[in-house]
Amino acid sequence: MWTFHGLPVHVLLVHGIVVLVPLTAVLLIVCGVWPAARRRFIWPTAALAVLVTALTPLTIEAGEWLQQRLGSPPLIDQHAHLGGQMLYFVVPLLITAALLVLVQVREGRGKPLGRALLVLVAVLTVAAGSAAMVQTYRVGDSGARAVWSGVGS
Repeated sequence: MWTFHGLPVHVLLVHGIVVLVPLTAVLLIVCGVWPAARRRFIWPTAALAVLVTALTPLTIEAGEWLQQRLGSPPLIDQHAHLGGQMLYFVVPLLITAALLVLVQVREGRGKPLGRALLVLVAVLTVAAGSAAMVQTYRVGDSGARAVWSGVGS
């Protein structure tokens, strides 16, 4: 179940996470601080946030399966620990996407939020997006160190 043509599925899924989380984060930040971008890109960006949120637990589960096969050397343990936290970083992306959709829908109906709430949503979006990108880097770096040190082979 957790292999595809002989490759561990985790190895395939992780590439989606490494690309889609930062892409989603950047798009959300842009939509959060630039109203013209929000009008144009919030719906596909929100869809990406849903996709990333769904893909993350699958990637974690596939990684746990792979960890059972490889054992638990310290580098793998560190990667698994950081990867297990990833859901705490993608769920805020989904929440901020929902907030930005709400902002866009209200603006479309001629009932925009006040300036202070817009600034709050933008700050939350920048914080969630930045944190998700940093965590993606941390998880990816620890995984790469485990693989290239020979532990994952």
